[in-house]
Amino acid sequence: MSTELPYAADAEVSLSYDELEVLRIQYEREQLQAHITVQTKFNYSWGLVKSPLREHQVEGVRLLQDLYRTEPTRRRECLYYLALGHYKMGNFEEAKQFNNLLMEKEPTNLQAQSLAQLIEKGVAKEGYIGMALVGGAAALGTLVLAGFLRRATRASK
Repeated sequence: MSTELPYAADAEVSLSYDELEVLRIQYEREQLQAHITVQTKFNYSWGLVKSPLREHQVEGVRLLQDLYRTEPTRRRECLYYLALGHYKMGNFEEAKQFNNLLMEKEPTNLQAQSLAQLIEKGVAKEGYIGMALVGGAAALGTLVLAGFLRRATRASK
């Protein structure tokens, strides 16, 4: 039996420009009428979070946070897409917090388990990059110090 989890495809699959545009037009139409339905707001935020553009993701997360606070019946769905949005923006700690909340409520949620693996890979990659930067800075510092020492010893002779 395979231990592979279904891939959190939402992490890499975006809506087309036209699909997102349909959601945006519906959202703005309801906004003009001064009544945005929960479903329209959720659909638009979902589309924005799935976008490859950071400014869309930021707006999607903002809308989802508002839904999470005001619509208790939509919290489970919001948790997953809040975690996904933060993951896509590289906010791995926030992504982990939201995903952990979802997994506390639904420990067998395979999509959340898969997203947890992606988040951990992102954290590890970020850690490796950080270590590489620190290592590079230390090596550069050592070279600069060695150069100063060499000059100092030449000057004193």
